[in-house]
Amino acid sequence: MKNIFYSMGAFLITVVMACTHKGNEKNDHPFRNPDLPVEERIDNLIGMLNLEEKVGLMMNSSKPVPRLGIPAYDWWNEALHGVARSGKATVFPQAIGMAATWDEENHLKTFEIISDEARAKYNEAVRQEERGRYYGLSFWTPNINIFRDPRWGRGQETYGEDPYLTTRLGLAAVKGLQGDDDRYFKTHACAKHYAVHSGPEWNRHSYNAVISDRDLWETYLPAFKALVQEGNVQEVMCAYNAFEGQPCCGSDRLMMDILRNKWGFEGMVVSDCWAIDDFFKKGHHESHDTPAEAVANAVLTSTDLECGQSYEHLLASVKEGLITEEQIDVSLRRILRGWFELGMFDPADRVPWSQLSYDIVASDKHRQQALDVARQSMTLLKNDNQTLPLGKKLKRIAVVGANAADSMMLWGNYNGTPTSTVTILEGIREKVPNAEVIYEKGSDLVDPWVRHSLYESFFTSKDGEQGLKVEFYNNNMLEGKPVRTLTNRLGIEYSNRGGTALAQDVNLENTSTRISGVFVAPYTGEVVFKANANDGYVLNFDGKEIGKMEGRQAVRGAEYAVQVEKGKAYPMVFEHRQKGSILTMGFAVFKKEKADFTDLTERLKDVDAIVYAGGLSPQLEGEEMFVDAEGFKGGDRTSIDLPKVQRDLLAALRQTGRPVVFVLCTGSSLTLEQDEKNYDALLCAWYGGEEAGTAVADVLFGDYNPAGRLPVTFYRTLAQLDGALTQTGDETRQGFENYDMQGRTYRYMKDTPLYPFGHGLSYATFSYGDVQLAQSTFKGDSPVQLSIPVTNTSKIDGEEVVQVYVTRNNDALAPVKSLRGFARVSLKAGQTKTVDVAISPEAFHFYEESADALQRKVGAYTILYGGTSADMGLKTLTLKIAD
Repeated sequence: MKNIFYSMGAFLITVVMACTHKGNEKNDHPFRNPDLPVEERIDNLIGMLNLEEKVGLMMNSSKPVPRLGIPAYDWWNEALHGVARSGKATVFPQAIGMAATWDEENHLKTFEIISDEARAKYNEAVRQEERGRYYGLSFWTPNINIFRDPRWGRGQETYGEDPYLTTRLGLAAVKGLQGDDDRYFKTHACAKHYAVHSGPEWNRHSYNAVISDRDLWETYLPAFKALVQEGNVQEVMCAYNAFEGQPCCGSDRLMMDILRNKWGFEGMVVSDCWAIDDFFKKGHHESHDTPAEAVANAVLTSTDLECGQSYEHLLASVKEGLITEEQIDVSLRRILRGWFELGMFDPADRVPWSQLSYDIVASDKHRQQALDVARQSMTLLKNDNQTLPLGKKLKRIAVVGANAADSMMLWGNYNGTPTSTVTILEGIREKVPNAEVIYEKGSDLVDPWVRHSLYESFFTSKDGEQGLKVEFYNNNMLEGKPVRTLTNRLGIEYSNRGGTALAQDVNLENTSTRISGVFVAPYTGEVVFKANANDGYVLNFDGKEIGKMEGRQAVRGAEYAVQVEKGKAYPMVFEHRQKGSILTMGFAVFKKEKADFTDLTERLKDVDAIVYAGGLSPQLEGEEMFVDAEGFKGGDRTSIDLPKVQRDLLAALRQTGRPVVFVLCTGSSLTLEQDEKNYDALLCAWYGGEEAGTAVADVLFGDYNPAGRLPVTFYRTLAQLDGALTQTGDETRQGFENYDMQGRTYRYMKDTPLYPFGHGLSYATFSYGDVQLAQSTFKGDSPVQLSIPVTNTSKIDGEEVVQVYVTRNNDALAPVKSLRGFARVSLKAGQTKTVDVAISPEAFHFYEESADALQRKVGAYTILYGGTSADMGLKTLTLKIAD
């Protein structure tokens, strides 16, 4: 969409001078003067706006004020692990993978690169006169919710289950995004989703979280408090769910008592998208009778910016006396401060980063950082008999599994689009060019079929380029000229869930789509098409209608088998007309075969080693998706086992007698105990981003010594999670909907997990010396300084992640242990380093009911340190915190 949003330098000045105000607009309003104090500029601008204009500035798709030269602007942008949804970008490992690096310093470097690309893309959008969602400077990142249950599909977006690790990485992300300039913010970061929010996805618009005050303060709030008070995060996003009976965006306790009053947050609160609708929408929270009442309450509880359109009802709210214009100004002031402090009203020469060029986006330097982070994230969980590293002189290597050749899986969710991606299969082939590398898909991830993609056999026309032609219309009748036409070479998978436009300039509602091309059959036989779309679709092949579906069934779609002749060209047209607000659309073509593991193992019996790349994918876990597969419900999982077909495949691979290495791609933990006997080594590769294939191969063949550590617990069984019951008023909650922390995560779990939080192996070995403390009793709020001797006792260089935990003695309600310090360090073979870790005074703060806050607790504590959270791998010392 072309626009007039020139918010920097000469572009902005040009627009302002072109605007007219009462026939003779002048660019001399005080709010335009960069030399005036920000608050004075805000006062001037608020004084010139009428109520309708003010309301128009309080939604994410901010409306223009032409008479003052204020353009439209959209606050919605994403940068979870790279700038997302606005064309090419460097795609780093998914957030859960970055958490596995346990490297705060490098995490900061990564987000400095992300914000460089963000500013460069913004600058280019201004130059190209192109504007819309995902081109602004406000990034709704990081997600600092606690990953309390592996069934949560969005847990992959977090930094794991621990409040301290989440806090440190969240602070690094905020600092990297917002920069360190004295006057301007590089971009805005946003702490989300506030608060007590971590699934289930299916009922997030109606769920009411009720938890103990201890869990609230010790688990769910620490990261938010730190990002507000230590990180100076500029935005906080309130969550969909309710808390103690009030929607989070209208929660007196969360928003007013804690965030504004206790923590002194002066920045902007933005609602999650369409969360305000939940206040009054039937079947959702229904906390308010009318939209006017709902939006007035949201603003009065300091939700400043709405993602959605409900704030249009603020005009009615004022008319009905539910809120005053002066009360609206309080929220508007916080929003406008963002405009000024991002430099969007100021000349380019005043604002750092205005000259960042688009050619830095996805540059070689940034791709190298993506590779470095992917290497750091690789987490070796099992390595029996030193199966790894594999020898580079192996002659025949089998690479098996649906994730081996899948590039999109590596991108995670809330992702950008890389210029290229190295798959696991490609990484291995490049690493051992002299070996015969055999690829077998084996099966799909969740059902006993092998679907071999034939997408490369599509062309836009008989003599056209490879891929499908995709035409988007901003009406649901396929009428007129398309607003956007693309050539899709990767696979059809579009969704507006979460408010994501199908493509640039495409509306969220009242759209239609035509996908067309020519299929050139690569063989004679049966070809299968899979189609799905909300509301319905029509599929034509070779001039005949072969598929048509409407209603709920169309969301899941169907498969359509046709017979083709090798070399023959068949025209195909897929059409969709949008009726509702939610839209997902998919189309695929493949050769479908029943998985036959007997034949597979026979083919692989003479290989030297087998690498199985399996696990999950962002198609199986995520945000409010519909997946018709074993163990999945919406974007969440109902089971945390490895899908049965993969378990069977691993068992078959074991029968070959060859060494089996399982490369696990996932955004969450799985219960793998029943499968452990079927592989010799287990490497967790997460969703490793665009360079994941190279990173995996580097570890498998010994060119990189792994040092990733688990940011989540790998449980033995689901029963280890579901044992506890929580009584909340008249209802008893068990399992996934139980937000009580007792028995959950390493902090409260007393059973032995399969792999503990903080676990990760290396090809090197390390030992820890004794920490010497100058004193055993500490008074006041001074940190406890630990100097920990660490020795690399092997003959190979490596990295160790030093972890420090604190246990409050004689307190049955306190966590079993809590992470309070960590450091990732490199050591040469045989080298000893003394690693200094400072334990902050807050490490000894626990919930105090009388203050309804965390307070310093005197008494005895045990300090545990080592390379894991497992007791058997830790050394201990005791100290006393005194008055």
